[in-house]
Amino acid sequence: MDFRDQVHKAKIASRKMAILSAEEKNTLLRKIAMALRENSEFLERENAKDIHEAEKANLGPMIDRLLLTKERIEGIARDTEKVAELKDFVGEVLYEHTHANGMKIQKVRVSMGLICMIYESRPNVTVDAAVLSLKSGNAVLLKGGKEAMHSNLALIKIMKDALLKYSEAIQLLSISREEMGELFKMKGKIDLLIPRGGKGLIDFVTENSRIPVIATGASVVHTFVDEFADLDMAVNICVNEKVRRVAVCNVLDTLLLHEKIAEKFLKKFTEAFHESVRMRKHPEIEIFADKKSFEVLKNLKYEPLQKVDSESYDTEWLDYKMSIRVVSDLDEALLHIREHSLGHSESIVTMNAENAKRFLDEVDAACVYHNVSTCFSDGAEFGLGAEIGISTQKLHARGPFALEALTSTKWMVKGEGQVRW
Repeated sequence: MDFRDQVHKAKIASRKMAILSAEEKNTLLRKIAMALRENSEFLERENAKDIHEAEKANLGPMIDRLLLTKERIEGIARDTEKVAELKDFVGEVLYEHTHANGMKIQKVRVSMGLICMIYESRPNVTVDAAVLSLKSGNAVLLKGGKEAMHSNLALIKIMKDALLKYSEAIQLLSISREEMGELFKMKGKIDLLIPRGGKGLIDFVTENSRIPVIATGASVVHTFVDEFADLDMAVNICVNEKVRRVAVCNVLDTLLLHEKIAEKFLKKFTEAFHESVRMRKHPEIEIFADKKSFEVLKNLKYEPLQKVDSESYDTEWLDYKMSIRVVSDLDEALLHIREHSLGHSESIVTMNAENAKRFLDEVDAACVYHNVSTCFSDGAEFGLGAEIGISTQKLHARGPFALEALTSTKWMVKGEGQVRW
């Protein structure tokens, strides 16, 4: 189908979705969850085609983001059911006022309309975006990455079959770069555009779209280990941030160390890395170190080890790689974060309450942490249910955003013939 026809059909479907009751939308989501379970084997077969191509292309850690196992499919189905249980924001009255002339004025939350989401790799995002859009009374256009083509086609078929007469509320786009440019001009037909992926994708969309954009995903995540840190706690947090899942946006990219604890911390840190490699069977972490940390790590005989270059501190690694810098104090750590952060997630490990407060107050990011792993930057972990992504901008939505951010508002005014001259 021509993508223009898909946009037209989805726009019509968005009007139908907008007037469904909460229970009608929840019923649709439960049908999707049931269909995912019933078609688990079909999904695994189709996903295996994508995994095979990814292995041929040597995509490394990206392969884990693509993988759909029986357990992961069950997890996606459970998450879909959880979304059905969440509060429905559509119809919520945010403000009420009675005018002196008797008019009743209300500000009411309503569906956004037609949402377009452009994203990379992870096929679970296909379901997350679809069910959150449906729950909030919207229709959605989905443009996934070619690396997940078979998985996404299978997921869309399953969801469309479950939706029956509302099936056109989900559309999977397969368009060229030239057609993408035309899509970006469809302001008025498409109400919101959401890019989720690497910095290159997000920059391309935000620089070319005439449609309002909420940008998600790109990050350069920092953790500062202060001189007053509990080093065992710090090591545990930083290892978790780096190795839990290296190809996601809340993973540690740059570690900042106070010079007073750097040597002692790095000894414990590298020992913990070696233990993690032994226990979890993942590759060694390649470290790009500044002059001070390089000398310490070299003396510890840590490998693989590289010296930082001009791009190291601005790199979202998404791999078994990270950079390290030793700083003289909190002020230098804050300055480094201001210069290199993309405003996603930043953390401090310290037992000093004053330093923690300064960090939380002064760091300009969507999510800031004190003595907590940045791996918690996730809508489900924040109690929001499934998420569309982590927004790094400030208007409309910031941080993990889900149902509420997929709505807009309108004013409803009721009267008995009032006029104004």
